[in-house]
Amino acid sequence: MTAIKAMIIAFSIYSKIPVPIFNWEEKEMKYQLIFFPWIGAIIGALMVGWNHLSNMFNLGIVSYTLIAAAIPVIITGGFHVDGFHSYKPKDDKLKILKDPHIGAFSVIMLATYGMVYISSVSEITADVLYSFAGAFFVSRCLSAITVVTLKSAKEDGMLHTFSSSVKGKSDRIVLVVLTMQLILGCTFMIWMNVMAGSLMIVAEILFCVYYRYKTYRELDGITGDTAGWFVTVSEIVMAVVAAVWCIM
Repeated sequence: MTAIKAMIIAFSIYSKIPVPIFNWEEKEMKYQLIFFPWIGAIIGALMVGWNHLSNMFNLGIVSYTLIAAAIPVIITGGFHVDGFHSYKPKDDKLKILKDPHIGAFSVIMLATYGMVYISSVSEITADVLYSFAGAFFVSRCLSAITVVTLKSAKEDGMLHTFSSSVKGKSDRIVLVVLTMQLILGCTFMIWMNVMAGSLMIVAEILFCVYYRYKTYRELDGITGDTAGWFVTVSEIVMAVVAAVWCIM
């Protein structure tokens, strides 16, 4: 029952998928990160399903690409696109991240990333799509692992609450299960397309190293917003790599 409740908590936080509502308890909060990647699995499955459906009805590339790019936003409700901040000092950046209003810098960066992502998705061919679909699972595995292993930049906020609840034995359990899921996701991507999958995984690992360097240098740790930023940019990075492979 704890596992089921932890899964429901994960889906209620990180997606717009309807789930039952109940009072959250600490024993269930400890394990909700384990189920975070499976929202990505649903997104990947919907991407593949949409590809088959659009081929069945012979839809144009514009319709297919725009809806394919919208699927992650529809499922998550845009939950992960709140981590774009300015070039100001650390304290100012943390204040900006806490502000629910969107700034000009965020609008510019989101528009730019959106155009890059949409153009990349339009170039991903059917033989690489299955491998790319695994990227949504892998990005969330790594994001959850960083939440457990990297230090928090703040002593409050959602991420600090979640990471603080995962301590001791539960910490090890969550990390082991997430690592196993990461291996599963990477194996799937490579199995679907050896070269494209391998290149996407290498790019994602390099981006993960950059993410740690960037957040520690600019914020002295990670926040819930940067964890969401990591998911968003991870998927863009892997989409670009997949697109480049397809057009080579």
